[in-house]
Amino acid sequence: MAKGSIKASPRISPDSDSPDPTLSFFNKPHTITLLVSTFLFLLYVAFYTNDTDENINNKWGLGAGSMVFIIIGIVLFRDGPFIRPHPAMWRAVLAMNVLYEMGLIYILFQNKASARGTMKFFDSKLGIPLPEKSYAENCEFTPANVWDGIDIFVLAHSLGWFGKALILRDNLICWIISIFFELCEYSLEHQLANFAECWWDHWLLDVLICNWLGIYVGNRWCEYFEVKTYQWNGIRQIPTIKGKIKRAGAQFTPHSWTSYEWAPTRRLFNYFGFVILILAFTLAELNVFYLKYLLWVPPEHYLVIARLSLIFLFGIPCVREYYEFYSNPNCKKIGIHAWLMGATILTELLIIFKFSSGEFTNPFPKHVVYGWSIAFSLVTLYPVWQFFIKPRFFSTKKQKQN
Repeated sequence: MAKGSIKASPRISPDSDSPDPTLSFFNKPHTITLLVSTFLFLLYVAFYTNDTDENINNKWGLGAGSMVFIIIGIVLFRDGPFIRPHPAMWRAVLAMNVLYEMGLIYILFQNKASARGTMKFFDSKLGIPLPEKSYAENCEFTPANVWDGIDIFVLAHSLGWFGKALILRDNLICWIISIFFELCEYSLEHQLANFAECWWDHWLLDVLICNWLGIYVGNRWCEYFEVKTYQWNGIRQIPTIKGKIKRAGAQFTPHSWTSYEWAPTRRLFNYFGFVILILAFTLAELNVFYLKYLLWVPPEHYLVIARLSLIFLFGIPCVREYYEFYSNPNCKKIGIHAWLMGATILTELLIIFKFSSGEFTNPFPKHVVYGWSIAFSLVTLYPVWQFFIKPRFFSTKKQKQN
């Protein structure tokens, strides 16, 4: 393959899988069974969970309504790009993304106080201002200070980048986003105190240790799935108990593997698609910091962890569909997972812009404005050189030589 070329993926569709008689029960729709099960679930919720506490009844009602919507999505939504462990799981993920987007729309139409009060619905301890915490108070580079900077979020960094590596499947773009996010933290520390970190916290603990570890392990997983031989036998065809257990566990691994080759310099469309992907991932990361600050939710709260977990689930089929649109000239429409993920990130951004009124009074430092102005100019001017001036220059030079 020529340098700078991009490997177009085949037309995206649920991977074909040879039927396994042992798993035939799971390959059938079972819509009637699902309908009866849903009815019994609603029967139990409606008649056996009544409580004198209105808040508890509201939680049961919201939970039951969400569950029924997810079941409706499993039955009615179309299949996504994956079939493992089951296509129904990815239809459920799409339904959860719709629910999350609807929740964001609800919050968007509240005022700041009302939105913070909504958080008390999920946890009565919320709805109070959070103490600001800076990580740049003692930046002397000593073993004691470095050790004090290690906490549970170090593990979160590594796990997060392990997940991003599995989603993006490309070492270069992972490192670009990793460094870009640290630069964003430098630029926004005048707004969020917890973005203020020591230099060794930014570049040693975060980038060179935590992010590197997550990216490295994630890439090794990607390499394993890329070279793995995919041969799916029915469980009844496997003679040993150990083999049957391994085959059952393999149901939760990919049915096949597509490596992503982003090649941003191949054509102008790829370049801007590459930039949009980087911006989308960075915004998804930044949004959680601003949302928890504006809505008064502590970083270790289960709502923050749930949001990060959902974004990870949404991102897996989203990037697969985005890559199909990015790499396949015959694909003229972006997939529903990618479209909805884009809408989710933008809705979060609208909430942040709306609730930021009166919160961040410090102006951007001049060096930050100048730095990002230069970066924006370079990002804008580079494609002019790469795709317009350079081809003409070398074409003219070659004609003169001939």
